[in-house]
Order: sequence, then C-alpha cells, then structure tokens
Amino acid sequence: MGTPRPNLLLVVADDHAANAVGCYGGPHAVTPRIDTLARDGMRFTACGCTNSLCAPSRATILTGTYNHVNGVTTLSTEFDAAAQPAFPELLRDAGYRTALIGKWHLGHGGVHDPRGFDHWEVLPGQGDYHDPTFLTMDGGSHVRPGYATDLITDLSLAWLQETADEHPDAPWCLMVQHKAPHRPWEPAERHAALTFESSGVEPATFFDDYEHRATAARDARMRVGRDLTREDLKGDPPLEVVADPADYARWALDRYLTDYLRCVVAVDEGVGRLLDHLDATGEADDTVVLYTSDQGFFLGEHGWYDKRFMYAESLQMPLLVRYPRLVAPGSESDALVLNVDFAQTVLDLAGVPALERMQGRSMVPLLAGEGGTAGWRESTYYRYWEHLDGSHHVAAHRGVRTRDRKLVHYYGSGCGQPGASEQRTAEEWELFDLERDPSELHSVHDDPAYADDLVRLRAELDRLARELGDDIP
Repeated sequence: MGTPRPNLLLVVADDHAANAVGCYGGPHAVTPRIDTLARDGMRFTACGCTNSLCAPSRATILTGTYNHVNGVTTLSTEFDAAAQPAFPELLRDAGYRTALIGKWHLGHGGVHDPRGFDHWEVLPGQGDYHDPTFLTMDGGSHVRPGYATDLITDLSLAWLQETADEHPDAPWCLMVQHKAPHRPWEPAERHAALTFESSGVEPATFFDDYEHRATAARDARMRVGRDLTREDLKGDPPLEVVADPADYARWALDRYLTDYLRCVVAVDEGVGRLLDHLDATGEADDTVVLYTSDQGFFLGEHGWYDKRFMYAESLQMPLLVRYPRLVAPGSESDALVLNVDFAQTVLDLAGVPALERMQGRSMVPLLAGEGGTAGWRESTYYRYWEHLDGSHHVAAHRGVRTRDRKLVHYYGSGCGQPGASEQRTAEEWELFDLERDPSELHSVHDDPAYADDLVRLRAELDRLARELGDDIP
C-alpha cells in the first residue's frame, strides 16, 4: 500500500510575531512546544504576507489569491465565501473531513459564513478573550465560559475525537484559528502573574526618530509610548514615569509585552495539547502540522505595536511545518514564500489539484528539500490598502522585496477602498539595502549609488503588478 493521504492540522495565531517564537532566535523565548515543530520539521525564515492585516491575510490563506482577486482588501471588506472556492472545500470534495474552530473575521451571515467545512464554530468578529460567544453553522450562537485560547483548543480536540469515532478511515483537515495574541492582550487567569525578563528589554530601534524615511513612518499612530490606551496597558502609570516621555515609553513597553507574551504562552500550551493528542492516537507521522500567524507584529521595533507596514517585523510571518514522512527534522528554508502559497501547498500535500485562479506556488518541493531555492521566486509583491484609517493612520502602499533590497511606494490614496480615507497625500518612495541596513532605518531611494537598483526594482514592481492583475491608479 502507498503512503496514506496526510491529515492536515493548520494552527493560525493572530499577530504572533516571529520575534516571539523562540526558534526564530528573537528575544522572547516563550514557545517551547511550538519550537518542537522546528526541531522535528522545517522552519521558514523568509515567509511573508501579501497584506499585513488580519482579514485580508485570512482570505489569502484560504483562497490562494491576492486581495485584489479575493476582494478582502481592508478590515471593512467582507469575504464572499459563496462566490469563490477555497482549499477546504476542495479537500472536502476529495474525501477529507474538514473543520474550522476559532477566529474567522471575514464577515458573518449568508455568503460571508465559512464554506467548505463539515463543521465550524467561530468567534464573531474579533471575539472576546473571556467567556466568548461562538457562532455555529446551524445559525446559532452561545457563550462558552472560559478562556478563548483554551476553548478553541478544547473544541478542536473534541472534533478530532468525534471524527475518529465516526469517520475513522477518512483523512481530515482542521484549521485552529486563535484570537491570541491580538489586542487588547488579555491573558488567562493562570498566567496573570507571569513575568518575563525580555519584556523590559527595549529593541535597538525603540527610540527611532523616523528620519531618512518617508513621512508615513513618522505620521503613523502606533507608538508604544504615545498611542497605547489605558485599556491596552491595564491601568495608569506610576507617578515616577509620567514626567519623562522616555521613561513612560519604557514602562508602556514592559506592560504591553508582558500581557502579549502571557497570551502567547496560552497559545503554546494549546499547540502542545494538540501535538500530545497526535502522539496519543498514533497520528503524528501521518499528519502535516503547520503553525503560522496571519501576519507579523511590532514588539517595540521602531517604537511601534501593530503591523500594516511593509517593514520587516510586520511583513514576516512565522512558518513551521512538521510532516515526518516528507520533511527532514531540523531543516530550514530561506525561500521567499508567502501566505498566498499555503492553499496550493496544502492541496499538493493532499494530492488534490489546485485551481487555475490560485496565484501562489506549492512549497512541497521546498519541504522535501529538493534543490534548495533553485527555480523559486526571487521577488515578492506586497500591497496595504487601508489608507490613513482612523486608528493607526498608516498610508496605503505597495512594494517589492528581493533578498537584498526592498522598494516601497506610498501612492497617496485610498483608491476608493472601504475603511480607507480618501485624503490625498504626497506620493513617496523608500528603498532599503537589506544587507547594509537590515533594520530599515535609512532609505537610499535618492542616493545616486543606488540608481540602477531603483530602475530595476521599479520595473520589477510594475511587472509583478501586471502579472498578478493588480491595477494601481
């Protein structure tokens, strides 16, 4: 007999920065169970998103398409699940049992409900951390007492057991989608007193002055020391830090990161419970386990929290894949992979043909260690659409990234997108030499020494936009 079709366990956290996944070598090593996936599988070091925002990224993961194709360009644009197929539906048609538990965040009711799943139970919108309401596929809703991360894991384990009992011979695909560690970073009661030495260590760029870059960086409203609210920080600062902005910023960073990491610890525990279940049932060797986040997140780098920008910490997604029948333990890939590749990869692993409309590539050759990155893409395309939203005030932009360069174009308009201001702003550009300036502090866009790079990257940016069918006014 041949190798059985693998089960597929996809765990998608929300705003989990690679710098808060221990195996990535960042300052916050609080994920021992997630880190085992890198030990026993492959760690991708250059995985990026195509739009660093929750709903758009989730639509891209499901459909294998960029946001101008799937229509979810901002937080205010809902997903029409009835009009476009996603990989879970293709898996189900091919005999897989499919389920989605946790955060959906793509709209609710009618065409916006999850599609292609034998079972789903999801949080409305962002959902609540404590005693959350869940929506069910029969149109109902109910409050479940407890902590959201634990409940999502509980429901996932219950579905796995039910599937094993009722459909023992069918492969399954389970999407476990956590709310954590999304803002406002409310930890479980058992973690409320956890402290971390790393939470008080400021990143090297924490007091960034935003010089030598586009005004978009200076104008963004995501500064830890200025824009976090009392709700975020869970109280008022001590009097001794109020008078000095730098002292207050350091205090706010510690408060922010402490609660953020407390939420991450609960996610790590949930992943551990799922991995323990696979070991106990003997399914570990036959299950692809993929751990990722919907985008990256700033943990004080450049003085920021949140995401949205094409800067490194926002762009990079953690991606760990364990599948003992294919992936060598402790392996690593620096290929420029994207969340738009996930759908085709999962389908390829399951032996299910992808759709022509899908715009990513299967990562299976990378997972199998076939030829390194030979023949893989050498550049990636990014577009953030939500121009000058009321809360974060980040300018809409697009860009291209290669291994050693990054070109960013702030095109100065919301282009009619819901949730985007139509205030016209100045068009600006940034060009970074990622080898000399990995922290992306100094744009060399106007440096004559980079004139050839600028011509080449502008042409590549336009080529990618044309190839993908994205029109920029």
